[in-house]
Amino acid sequence: MATQPNPAPVIVIKKKKGGHGGHHGGAWKVAYADFVTAMMALFIVLWLLSSDEKVRKAVGGYFQDPTGKGNLMGTTMSGAGEGLLLSQDDMSKLKEKLEQAMRELPQFEQMKHNIEVTVTGEGLRIELLEKEGGMFFESGNARPTEKGSELIRMLGEQLKGVPNKLLVEGHTDAKPYSTDRGYTNWELSADRANSARRLLEESGVPAAHIAQIRGFADQKLRNPKDPFDPANRRISVLVQYREPQEVKAPPGAAGHEAKQPASHG
Repeated sequence: MATQPNPAPVIVIKKKKGGHGGHHGGAWKVAYADFVTAMMALFIVLWLLSSDEKVRKAVGGYFQDPTGKGNLMGTTMSGAGEGLLLSQDDMSKLKEKLEQAMRELPQFEQMKHNIEVTVTGEGLRIELLEKEGGMFFESGNARPTEKGSELIRMLGEQLKGVPNKLLVEGHTDAKPYSTDRGYTNWELSADRANSARRLLEESGVPAAHIAQIRGFADQKLRNPKDPFDPANRRISVLVQYREPQEVKAPPGAAGHEAKQPASHG
């Protein structure tokens, strides 16, 4: 029997599939997190657009001052939301800031005895008291003097970030205003208050924050015992509480408001 040749050997080649080259490093997680963040921001924007004005103001106030401890003045002021207005403690701090700003005015030494800042049950009251011959307004008219314009503009700079409503009052003494045109102390007190209002707005106080302009003529004398006292002629700017508050009177002064005169240091 013929011998058959041995068959050719079977050669098996095993090929390893290429791997992924080790760990990815988590790059896909970063991309996914960015995508989720962008979607969340989109949903927040859509929610704000559909919310009412009060919600938008409250959210804006949070991002301006997340801790709620911003300065009283400026855009970071605590209480930027509509419902968070200055409390009695805040009024005392605002009083201190105003007095400090006043002391930095070049002509403060000439005016310091004619300025009084008090925390009352209505709010913070700033009074500019006239003297004989005129201090803050020219005698007999509603035109502010240089000192008056400078001081009222400074008040506007300090109060423009305060969300509370402001009242501006004008007062005269009891001396009749003599004129042939029928112009009386009523018109004079109201015109002076309006002049002060214009200066406040020019300094940045929003018009919507000024609630009232009041002219009292000689009906609320500061010194009733002397109706002709020049100090009866005055301009008052009142930073109101949202709701009237009681201010504790010092011992021995029951029944009277706790007045805190401006420092004359």
